[in-house]
Amino acid sequence: MELTDAEVLAAFEESGAVLAGHFQLTSGRHSATYIQCARVLEDPALTTRLAAEIARRVGDRFDLVAAPAVGGIIIGFAVAQALGVKFIFSERQDGRMVFRRSFDVPEDARVLVVEDVVTTGGSVAEVVELVRSAGGEAAAVASLIDRGGEKAFDVTYHPLLRLDVESWEPSACELCAAGIPLYSPGSRRLSS
Repeated sequence: MELTDAEVLAAFEESGAVLAGHFQLTSGRHSATYIQCARVLEDPALTTRLAAEIARRVGDRFDLVAAPAVGGIIIGFAVAQALGVKFIFSERQDGRMVFRRSFDVPEDARVLVVEDVVTTGGSVAEVVELVRSAGGEAAAVASLIDRGGEKAFDVTYHPLLRLDVESWEPSACELCAAGIPLYSPGSRRLSS
């Protein structure tokens, strides 16, 4: 069953995934809005529906799904399941994304890179490069949410929902200037 943008947004809002405050995004930029996909992904039935919609929109021309840890793991796995292909994920090691756990990308595999939320797409770009350096083709990128702005990757992009969420460099952040406490709920700064 096809999901409309309004239905996807309603699912995020009903799950409590759209937060207001002063946030440091994974990209390092600041925003007054944060999309906490983990709140949506804690519901397996909803995750399955969202993944099926991503799979419907991207088509079935992929051999493998790859995702960056931590945010992309759940939705990446669910999209791979919907597509009927294998799933791997990258992790940070010494500050760089790498495939560990004996994961590999078969030569010439068409790979869909999946992430939960994309602002600049820095982590996605790292996974795209990992796929290419392993001999695969990073054929497309998909995500639950596109927060808007210029992307760091150069492949076709299929966000489930585009939200125009304003963000700023820390030096231009009015929330910082006003002394509002900064919260960093993303996963980039997790230790391995």
